Amino acid sequence: MADAHRTFVIVGGGLAGAKAAATLRSEGFSGRVILIGDERDHPYERPPLSKGYLSGKEDRDSVFVHENGWYAGADVELHLGQPVTSLDPAARTVETGDGAVVHYDKLLLATGSEPRRLQVPGTDLAGVHHLRRLAHADRLRHVLSALGRDNGHLVIAGAGWIGLEVAAAARGYGAEVTVVEPESTPLLRVLGPELGQIFTELHSDHGVRFHFGARLTEIVGQDGMVLAVRTDDGEEHPAHDVLAAIGAAPRTALAEAAGLTIAPREEGGGIAVDASLRTSDPHIYAAGDVASAAHPLLGTRLRVEHWANALNGGPAAARAMLGQDVAYDRVPYFFSDQYDLGLEYSGWAPPGSYDQVVIRGDAGKRRFIAFWLREHTVLAGMNVNVWDVTEPIQQLIRSGRPVDPDALADPSVPLESLV
Repeated sequence: MADAHRTFVIVGGGLAGAKAAATLRSEGFSGRVILIGDERDHPYERPPLSKGYLSGKEDRDSVFVHENGWYAGADVELHLGQPVTSLDPAARTVETGDGAVVHYDKLLLATGSEPRRLQVPGTDLAGVHHLRRLAHADRLRHVLSALGRDNGHLVIAGAGWIGLEVAAAARGYGAEVTVVEPESTPLLRVLGPELGQIFTELHSDHGVRFHFGARLTEIVGQDGMVLAVRTDDGEEHPAHDVLAAIGAAPRTALAEAAGLTIAPREEGGGIAVDASLRTSDPHIYAAGDVASAAHPLLGTRLRVEHWANALNGGPAAARAMLGQDVAYDRVPYFFSDQYDLGLEYSGWAPPGSYDQVVIRGDAGKRRFIAFWLREHTVLAGMNVNVWDVTEPIQQLIRSGRPVDPDALADPSVPLESLV
């Protein structure tokens, strides 16, 4: 077969890499497919790490993208537990930590991101945690269970999506939870103050304590264990464990060392790729958290860290590697589950991009849809405990046409009629 002599290498053992491998095979690629991951676990999905698996509602096996036997059955070569240490675009090779050199004809970088670290004294204590990898979730699940059993205290630095989802899981176990956040509400830069306040109330109703307008300055410990945290306003909070949930940074070191173009910080700082997810090297592609992509629909470059971007971006990159005409223009999408609140968010509405927020439904009862508008054009929509509306919301975003805000706010007007 025409492709039999070619080798496609995927660096990164997450959802994007696993879905790219599956797509190569489903599209008929007959050459070698090599997937290299620096974790020993088979490729897995990350949402359960802060949701179902962490809360104890799902078992560990539920997180994996494919059953273990799928890879051999699809003739996908797995190299797990070995990081790629160098990339040579001129020779078209990658080298792994054990010294193996692997040649590629096409390469996909799906190296993801890593949690940002607290830069304060005490981060070396045993009770300081991050949540990004399955091993982190394994450990944190045990910790939350113990905290609940012993009436222990968890302090979370950061009131973003990960921080809030872990807070909800921790309260489910019965742990005491304090969230320290420098802004005035959770999710301020994502949702704005009015909608951020809804999450303050949601978590407060479930016993979470917030300390807004402050940052951690020190984690206090004794004999290697956490005792408390201190903040820059002079407060001290008891703590047995601390979670750093202050964001993630794209893992671009490999690409940088190889001379690939990296997007500026204001564009997410990931590996710069075009609309077909191709990097500045025509034989190298990037997808998932690490890619800062030129978005045909939104007319800008952005880096999206959410599950749907890995789910859809990996297959898009695989098709582009096969020479298909690809324009990756998916509307950004993510979801979250916290207590009895479930939500889906579609679109992209960074601070300063919108001039109006329209609410359809009852925000007080936490059953509504919020729309972010600029000049009556829908930039983003978030449905909270309202279901089966993602498609019309995304159609409104894609249309780019002005919408009557009064009709948008009126639940008696079908969303489909506004598209």
